[in-house]
Amino acid sequence: MKQFDFGQNWSEFSAKAANAERVAQARAHFSALMAGLELEGKTFLDIGFGQGFSLLSARALGAVPVGCDINPKCHEVIDRNRSLFPDVATGPIPLHVGSILDDATVTVLRSMDNVGGLGFDIVHSWGVLHHTGDLRRALASAGSLVRPGGYFVVAIYNRHWSSLPWLWIKALFVHSPGWIQRLMIGVLYPVIWLAKLAVTGKDPKSKERGMDFYYDVVDWVGGYPYEYATIGEMEAMCRPLGFTLVRAVRAIVPTGCNEFVFSKCNG
Repeated sequence: MKQFDFGQNWSEFSAKAANAERVAQARAHFSALMAGLELEGKTFLDIGFGQGFSLLSARALGAVPVGCDINPKCHEVIDRNRSLFPDVATGPIPLHVGSILDDATVTVLRSMDNVGGLGFDIVHSWGVLHHTGDLRRALASAGSLVRPGGYFVVAIYNRHWSSLPWLWIKALFVHSPGWIQRLMIGVLYPVIWLAKLAVTGKDPKSKERGMDFYYDVVDWVGGYPYEYATIGEMEAMCRPLGFTLVRAVRAIVPTGCNEFVFSKCNG
């Protein structure tokens, strides 16, 4: 399946837009998302770690982190961004290149949980599993890596009436030559800017989570494969996997990511 090159987008973001202010925003958002969860000394798996901000934020809060991303470029990006986290302990963070849909990847990650394959205390995947091409299977595979009594923290695009048209746009983007892709970004950038301004009443360039509006637009227009789910649909998919919804945070914009914290039943 043709896929968007998220690693290249993260590489360009990190080279041109990552800075101390964005890191501070990302760390504040990460702390808020993890509110009520103990990280000190806990094993933490970040699936699709991208530019590495969440993985490094977890390390800063005392977690024992492991990262997984399908795109090898992200491994170069996180090395570059470590300099933006001067308080993070030196030393390697175990990283694995692979897809969460690959059974071999799941087996490798299970061997890295430091507790004999019982699973991680926290499995985190923000805005990633809906880009695998099989959201339901990705949830099952990622969820299997959470230990009993642990937590599954995910963010998934919300289902909206415009979701299907956006799916067509994203598919067109990844199957188009570079000049068409650049044209689509140029045309859709102001459309997305105006839509977000209308919905939020805030300057779209004033970002949260340490992101940058331009690279978010590139990610949004090109992010294929692409799936989506309502909060109720997410709860229905995760309940049979042994998870109970602790809290859900609705997306700021209708097509944005809903955030979820699930706990895994003991036994």
